[in-house]
Amino acid sequence: MINRFKLILAVRFLGYLIFFIGLIGITFMVGPLVQAELSYRADRIFGIKRTVPRIITSSQLPGESSEGPLQFGNVSVSENSIIPVSTEYGIVIEKINANAKIIPNVNPGNEEEYVSALSKGVAEALGSTPPGEKGNLYLFSHSTEAPWNIVRFNAMFYLLKELVPGDKVIIFYQNKRYDYVVFDKTIVSPSDISYLTDKYDSPILTLQTCDPPGTLLNRLIVRAKLVSS
Repeated sequence: MINRFKLILAVRFLGYLIFFIGLIGITFMVGPLVQAELSYRADRIFGIKRTVPRIITSSQLPGESSEGPLQFGNVSVSENSIIPVSTEYGIVIEKINANAKIIPNVNPGNEEEYVSALSKGVAEALGSTPPGEKGNLYLFSHSTEAPWNIVRFNAMFYLLKELVPGDKVIIFYQNKRYDYVVFDKTIVSPSDISYLTDKYDSPILTLQTCDPPGTLLNRLIVRAKLVSS
């Protein structure tokens, strides 16, 4: 009787342990996506608009070089402000509160290379043209290394699906700001690399992520054109 009781306790303990490990694993995997989704929906409900605050270039500061880092005026900074994580090379999408560093010259055909890059931010595809120049600046956020990383590494671009023509995407490069406006959004097969290889006579920004989020079924492509810099 005692041995049977101990066995029942052991089975129950093992069951609870497996349950909580699974719960923690799921939270680890989808937590960033859930947080991004809830934050976005809350902003829409309460009419909150997140914006990059007024920028003072170092050339406006006495005694400093014009090549120095951008500085954000305290007057315009509020709780709804987005301070770019990098003005050396970064991306901000105000509508979806996306804010990430851009890792340059990443080979999208080299899994080890892009998995490493995506753990730090958004990847710039090797061969992309620099921001502001004629051609295709191609940024991507996806991984095939492991299912849990497919989800986590897509958190930054998870809400790209919410972008529509007219929405703004801001790129910071070498401490300068470039504003792009979305003009196109489409879903393509993973085998379709035409959007990566396309050539343009004007500065075009191409953003890529997985669709549906956290899967490898398709690619969501968002394109934007430069409107100011």
